[in-house]
Amino acid sequence: MIRRKAPDPHAPCARALALTRAAMVAERAARAFWLPASMALIAVAAMRFDLFAHISPLWGFWLGAGFALVFLVALGVGLWRFHWPSRAEAVARLDLTLPGRPLAALADAQAIGAQDSESVALWQAHRARMAAAAASARPVPPAPRLARRDPYALRLIALTAVALALLFGAPQRVGELPGMPSPAGAAISPVWEGWITPPAYTGRPALYLNEIRQNDFDVPQGSRVVLRFYGPPGAHHLGQTIAEEVSTEEESQTLEFAAMQSGRLSIIGPSSRSWFVQVLPDEAPRIRFDGQMRRGRGGVMEQPFLAEDDYGVTGGTATIELNLAAVERRHGLAREPEPREALELDLPLPMTASRARFSDVLREDLSEHPWAHLPVRISLSVRDAAGQEGQGGERREVLPARRFFEPGAMAVAELRRDLLWHRDNARRAARLMRAMLHRPDGAFRDEEIPERLRGAVDFIEARLENGRWDGAARDEVANEMWDLALLMEEGELANARERLRRARERLEQAMRDGASDDEIAELMDELREATRDYMRMLAEQPRERGEAGGGESLDITGDQIRELMDRIQELMEEGRMDEAAELMARLQELLENLQVTEGEGGEPMPGSEAMEGLGDTLSDQQGLADETFRELQQQFGGRGLPAPGDEPGEGEGEGRLDGLAERQEALRERLREQQLQALPGEGTPEGDAALDALEEAERAMDEAARALRDGDARDALERQAEALEQLREGLRQMNDAMRADRDERAGERDRAEGEGTGRDPLGRDRRGEADTGGDLGALEHGGDPRARARELMDEIRRRSGELERPEDERDYLNRLIERF
Repeated sequence: MIRRKAPDPHAPCARALALTRAAMVAERAARAFWLPASMALIAVAAMRFDLFAHISPLWGFWLGAGFALVFLVALGVGLWRFHWPSRAEAVARLDLTLPGRPLAALADAQAIGAQDSESVALWQAHRARMAAAAASARPVPPAPRLARRDPYALRLIALTAVALALLFGAPQRVGELPGMPSPAGAAISPVWEGWITPPAYTGRPALYLNEIRQNDFDVPQGSRVVLRFYGPPGAHHLGQTIAEEVSTEEESQTLEFAAMQSGRLSIIGPSSRSWFVQVLPDEAPRIRFDGQMRRGRGGVMEQPFLAEDDYGVTGGTATIELNLAAVERRHGLAREPEPREALELDLPLPMTASRARFSDVLREDLSEHPWAHLPVRISLSVRDAAGQEGQGGERREVLPARRFFEPGAMAVAELRRDLLWHRDNARRAARLMRAMLHRPDGAFRDEEIPERLRGAVDFIEARLENGRWDGAARDEVANEMWDLALLMEEGELANARERLRRARERLEQAMRDGASDDEIAELMDELREATRDYMRMLAEQPRERGEAGGGESLDITGDQIRELMDRIQELMEEGRMDEAAELMARLQELLENLQVTEGEGGEPMPGSEAMEGLGDTLSDQQGLADETFRELQQQFGGRGLPAPGDEPGEGEGEGRLDGLAERQEALRERLREQQLQALPGEGTPEGDAALDALEEAERAMDEAARALRDGDARDALERQAEALEQLREGLRQMNDAMRADRDERAGERDRAEGEGTGRDPLGRDRRGEADTGGDLGALEHGGDPRARARELMDEIRRRSGELERPEDERDYLNRLIERF
């Protein structure tokens, strides 16, 4: 009788059951054998890295024996702990993952009601449902939980070590123990490795010689070649013609050298290879002048240049030396100058752009240097990363610097230069500054100037008398004289500019630090006040006379400046610091290039062109007076300003005075024609006073011309000084008239509620007829403010979550989130 095999109740999940049992085998094997497996991996890594070669054979033997003993013990313990999982254990684990324990239900048999057809039908339906549940079973993955058994992560250390050994170790060392000969017939094949690493500044990748199949290749000059031989010493050796010197490490059989010339590189031995290496030379950097030296805005020296290098310029220097042979040696420059080192200025380099070829402009304010306005020699040089240097030739130029137009400021600046030229010019400088103090009432714009000038003279004379006049004292007086010259030239404008710069820097620092709304409002008020004072003082100054500055000037009204600052404050309070910083940079550019407009919408007042012409006349008259003064000095043998009663040398300079007289007459005719033009403030008290002053200036010019024709340079100089004073008075009165007219126009503009034309500093149309695409324009022209608010909040949340942002900025953003 044949007995049929009972059907497997777990057939619906047979695959899942088999995989679960296999996972249990892997899990128990990992728990039992993780320690001996880790030790085996560590042993392989140690042999591949040839660690035993660095210890004595005796120590290597005992270390290897001890390691093997520990390994055998760990392996034995693992075998003792390992148990093969049974089918029942696999069924139980898989059944625990299923709802209702279907595997156990399938193994059950009907205990009662087996003769009842309805009971049997119910039982069969139950088994069908359990079979369907079992069929959906998924294998249970292994869960070795080795972290609890290996608290020191020895298994991870072993895996890391063997991975490094496979990448960088020597394969022939595996299986070789110290002090033990290789098995017969198991000779180790010699192996070598090689790398070529170009200099980092070239940006080229390293080459692995073992993988280079072609017979020739190129590398940059200076590339480091490293060769490492394995196996018995002498099995391989190097042949090369690309380097002059090769360093060798005998123990590790490592060779290292630099590829300096094209040639052949060969590995000679059983695994021989040979290449022709083309060494690309590293060209020296080059630089040249890219234009003439010029004077920029504010007297800043500007020198354009063009530099290039095959791998990029790393630095550059401009060297400026005094061209003593070209200096006009008279007055304070007649002495031999004190020795001074050449000026060395670092050339600007691109921050992000390529340095392989670029053009830039060296800008440096050298107005306070003793060589300002004197002939100099300038040379340019650049360096590359390899230490090579390239020269750009030499040019002879006059060193640009700030120019002074006010006569007192011009004189103080020149005397300061003489002091810095040689300290022995101190007596002459003190005598001339004391002469400037003769009848000081009304001669200076600021009442502080005579007192400070007298203090400088007293300081020089006191130091000369007690023998304490040295370089330090000279430099101290020179600094004071520079401040005096600025004060004479600009009056309170210099102080107003300094207050504006300080307020702007404090606000920029607050933007970086994430200041609160109250602090922002306070700093913005300070900036508004400083800007208002600066613009007022700028408007009160005469137009720059004959100054050929670099850059473009901008016409802008006070309302535009105020609106720009309001927008900056609004952006800062919204936390949009990047946009606020951009507008701050725009504001700074506007203030640096500012011309205060006299009319609405930037339209100049009638007569503004005439004022520019009068400024040119004043500048030319000042130059003519300076020449007359120098001519007078030459008549008296260069002894300085003559005293009353002194007589000039007989027959000296009469021809030159005639030429000065002709120029003086031409200036008088030009002034007469300018009075016939439309001048500011005509019909007002200020305008009438200006015309009276110009008529007096014309009369003084006529008398100066007659004195020059008569050979009386002293009387001509006095009349020229009178003409200069009357010209300045006329310009001051015209400025007053223009300021009054501007204030009146500003009031009318305010009453008209902004009916100006053109665009504001933010790029928006004044009449609201154009949208520039900015965020504010979107709100003004029908954009959804709620959608914009949501975008702003999302942006604030994103920025507050960026950990790389400063902590103060993130705190400020979090306060905004809490507030709204």
